Amino acid sequence: MKPEIKKILIITYYWPPAGGPGVQRWLKFVKYLPDFDVQPIVYVPENPTYPIVDEDLVKDISEKAIVLKRKIFEPYQLAALFSKNKTKKISSGIIPNQKKQSLLDKIFLWIRGNLFIPDARVFWVKPSVKFLKDYIVAHDIDTIVTSGPPHSLHLIGLELKQNLNVNWLADFRDPWTTIGYHKSLRLSNYSAKKHKALEHQVLNAADTIIVTSKTTKTEFEALTNKPIAVITNGFDVEKVEKQTLDAKFSLAHIGSFLSERNPKILWESLVELVDEIPEFQKHLEIKLIGAVSQEVLETIRLYGLHSYLNNLGYVSHAEAVAHQRKSQVLMLIEINSEETKSIIPGKLFEYMVSNRPIIAIGPQGSDFAEIITETNTGVFFDYSEKLKLKNVILDFYNQFLEGKLQANGVGLQKYSRKNLTKELVKLLTPNL
Repeated sequence: MKPEIKKILIITYYWPPAGGPGVQRWLKFVKYLPDFDVQPIVYVPENPTYPIVDEDLVKDISEKAIVLKRKIFEPYQLAALFSKNKTKKISSGIIPNQKKQSLLDKIFLWIRGNLFIPDARVFWVKPSVKFLKDYIVAHDIDTIVTSGPPHSLHLIGLELKQNLNVNWLADFRDPWTTIGYHKSLRLSNYSAKKHKALEHQVLNAADTIIVTSKTTKTEFEALTNKPIAVITNGFDVEKVEKQTLDAKFSLAHIGSFLSERNPKILWESLVELVDEIPEFQKHLEIKLIGAVSQEVLETIRLYGLHSYLNNLGYVSHAEAVAHQRKSQVLMLIEINSEETKSIIPGKLFEYMVSNRPIIAIGPQGSDFAEIITETNTGVFFDYSEKLKLKNVILDFYNQFLEGKLQANGVGLQKYSRKNLTKELVKLLTPNL
């Protein structure tokens, strides 16, 4: 007997040709859902303002997915008339250091935080609900998923739940009010309370909450009694030609390098090694791939490391994966704050299968520290461990000189996209 096909409506903002980490999670879930007799129906904006575009990802969309598109109005489209560059950076989460914010920066951040709650995609909520109500009824859909940020999409789920009583899973790729940049939005007391109220409403109306880390689960358990499942991001099988390792001792950071992710213990360690070991300066390369804040670049220059810098800017996902495989060491850096302990960057899982050792820096107690240790894919440091960091870099450098530098990961398969999709299907189809 042929298994029953389950139809699931997935509401997401980031979808190819969007680039960056936000698009990967549901693009890959959609790829594998049909393998488990689930028909994915994906609802996305027709004319979005994506800060990063990667046309190569379009070919990764499953042929078995049904993709629905409706127009969206975004204030970023108007704000770009005043400053396209600032608008693009703010929409992608790159917020200037408070001490270095211009008047225009402050105005943009205040508008973003106080006039568009929970975010600038809020104008998509009403027209989406109107369209999807009819679609859900006409196509006999009983389960929906909303993915945020942007958290406006959870408000679409909220209204659909209230109107149709569908089974609703709210997927939080990142936290809401405790995300690192939330404090930078210059929120009024009213706006801060409004964010909190909407967060509480969503968490208590959804049937199931999905999060990407244990810390976020613990945080949300204080706000709701609804079931909360942890499904991390993961890695997919990437068709990449075998890469020749960089000739230099390259330390590569792939992804957005925000102002707050400015690891002075790393720069200080590298400066000391350059001064102490003449050969080290001949081999060192600091390779940055993706959007990099001006503050980070200025700090590298201040430490006298700019001559070792190779700033490649944004590259396609395929190119980024190639760099992961050929760089000598991969760097994973998170903001040093209590709020970022729950953040597990999506690129971690691609790093883990690259066979290159990871240097990870973050706040003490970070969730991703546990994963790196468990899988034997690198070494984690908190921001107080400069001497330990310096010694590990030196050890990696010596292994590089001997041609023996590599990672030997264990237990990685549990983080494959297909295995994670299998866990997701258990939530989507509990009665099948």
